Order: sequence, then structure tokens, then C-alpha cells
Amino acid sequence: KIYCTPGNAGIAALAECAPIGAMEFDKIVAFAKEKEVDLVIVGMDDPLVGGLVDELEAAGIRAFGPKKNAAILEGSKAFSKDLMKKYNIPTAAYENFTDPDAAIKYLETEAKFPIVLKADGLALGKGVIIAEDFDEAKAAVNTIMEDKIFGSSGLNVVIEEYLTGPEVSVLCFTDGKTISPMVTSMDHKRANDNDEGLNTGGMGTVVPNPYYTQEISDICMEKIFIPTIEAMNSENRKFKGCLYFGLMLTEEGPKVIEYNCRFGDPETQVVLPLLDTDLLTVFEAVIDEKLEDIDIKWKDECAACVILASGGYPVKYASGYSISGLDENGQLNGHLVFHAGTRLNNDQFITSGGRVLGITSTAKTIDYEVEVERYNKSAKRASLPQFATM
Repeated sequence: KIYCTPGNAGIAALAECAPIGAMEFDKIVAFAKEKEVDLVIVGMDDPLVGGLVDELEAAGIRAFGPKKNAAILEGSKAFSKDLMKKYNIPTAAYENFTDPDAAIKYLETEAKFPIVLKADGLALGKGVIIAEDFDEAKAAVNTIMEDKIFGSSGLNVVIEEYLTGPEVSVLCFTDGKTISPMVTSMDHKRANDNDEGLNTGGMGTVVPNPYYTQEISDICMEKIFIPTIEAMNSENRKFKGCLYFGLMLTEEGPKVIEYNCRFGDPETQVVLPLLDTDLLTVFEAVIDEKLEDIDIKWKDECAACVILASGGYPVKYASGYSISGLDENGQLNGHLVFHAGTRLNNDQFITSGGRVLGITSTAKTIDYEVEVERYNKSAKRASLPQFATM
């Protein structure tokens, strides 16, 4: 029996949904006790960073996901950057600021453009602004710190070096002792065709990532993955759950752009369909710190996910539009349909958010030629390494 809180129109075909908010910890714990739930998977960033796993475990309920003191790896970009600096984990050069005037002075006197500005806390995947020049960067500081478009998440700002190169998303299972990377994916973040729209929480993904070679994998394991787990253990913040590494393959080698303390969206939509081992078995092994005892297997296939979003996303968009083409369970024959911003109105699926559906297809092969050519054109302009087409 599966329950989901609060759920949506898509998962309602598989689970019994309960109208409990993700941050209503007392109600979630009470619901789990009432239904005699054996295992809770905490999927969202806010409840993980807020400590829902701690609350569940304190009530004697098994839970998958990092505790509050480990979820800070995503909850505070300043913390994660300082951790990487302390333990020599490769990342972009950066400075942290709590005073907007100090941030603007730094931008005026020391910054190199383009430059990246990040709200310190959680911002639904949208707390990052890339500024091409000083005027844009100054406006971004005012927008984040003075206008507070990301709320309290923008009280602190990380200003960091702009990295160039192919991006790689690597989700990993870890029990705090063993780390097991999943198949690698590549996320596309801009809202419109031809990378012309605003940066979003993710508009589509492909698996495997065409740029992630075995050599790069070995470097990441040695220089990034294992050191991150060891660093968190050294700080008495054992990380157990799904740890997401957002990487940039630079001329100097792979560097960490960000950590997430959960399954990333939409990367998960292409990664987990290729998992050949029972997912529940993996969850149990992580909780019991026995990950080294199981052999996690993956299908030798490829996958692609395209996000259907409302016009105007990620800034301003309307909701309440009817969705056509899906069956009564919200699926499409031959594909996997992941629901995000949807609800049911009688028997009709209706939009209720910006990112509405993720449509995933799997196959034996995938044509990366257009993708690699697109990257090579931009890489050539930036004097970066070229990649051969697949």
C-alpha cells in the first residue's frame, strides 16, 4: 500500500493521496502512525532541510533521506562552498556576502564577468542569476538581497566564478560509508528552444551523459564523491540518502556547481527507469548502512525526458488549462508520464503549476550529434575542448 502527501493527479493512480502539506511535520508523523506506515521516503528539499527525517525517526518510523544536519549541504550554498574549500573539493572560486553594499563593492572592484550570483537558501531551483556585466550583477544583488524575490533564501548571497564546459548530473546512493553513483544524465535548464529562455529548475534530461567518460568518472570518485562523504563525516553530518552532484567539466577538470540532498528533478525521470535492481532494496540498504552488500544493476539503455511547461514559465503563467492525450491514469502508451503541476477536475487532468508534465522515453540508442555539435559551436567561441560526436 502506498500513500502520498500531498500528491497530485498523476500519482493518485498508484497511491492514496492525503491533503497534508510537505512542511506539516506533526500531521505527517501522525498520519504515518495512524496508517502503520513501514517506510517514508522524503522526496522534497524543504522538508529534508527542515528536518522531517529527524522527526520521523524520533517517532520510531523508518525514513529514507538525510537528516537535517546533513541536508544543509543543499540548504545552504554558503555552507557547501565553505565545506568544499575546507576539504579541497574542486569548485568555482567564490565569496559569501550578507551585506548588499559589500557585495556590490566586490563586484565593482574585484569581479570578472560573466559572474554567477546565488541565493544562499532554497529557491525552488531558481535562485541563480548569471550576470554578463557589472550593471546586471548590481541589479541582481538588489533583486535578491533588497527586493527579496527569493524571500529569506536571499539574505545571504554567494558570488562565484562563472564556469564553462559541459554539465553533468550525477545522482548517488550513499549510506554515509559507501557511495554508489547512478547512471549519469545531462540537464537542460533554459525554458525556450535553442537555449534562448530563462534559467529554470530543469526543462529536460538525457541519459547517459555523452561527456562523462570512464576517466572523468574515476576522477570524480577520487576527487569529489568520496571526499564529500568523508568531509560530511568529519563534520559529524553523516549523509544517508540520495546525494546529487551537479558538475561542470572545465578545462581544469570536473568541478562541483551544486549539491542536492535528494533525487533531482527532472534527472530522476530518466535515471530511475533504467534501474534494474529493486529500488526498495536499495532504500533499505541505505537506511541500514549495508549498501556495500548489494550489487546495484542498471539497464544498458538510453532515456530522454522532455518537460511540458506552461507558457511564461518560470516567471508568470496561468493555470487551469485542460490536458489532452493522456489515458485515465494520466499515462501515454509506450512512455512514462511524470506529473508535476497537475490536478484532477472530475475526470479531466488540469494544469496547476509551471512545470506540468515530464514525458520520458527509453530506447537502446540515442542520437547526441545535434547536442554535441551545439556544444562545440559555443565551446569553440570560448576556446574550450571539443568533443567528438557519438
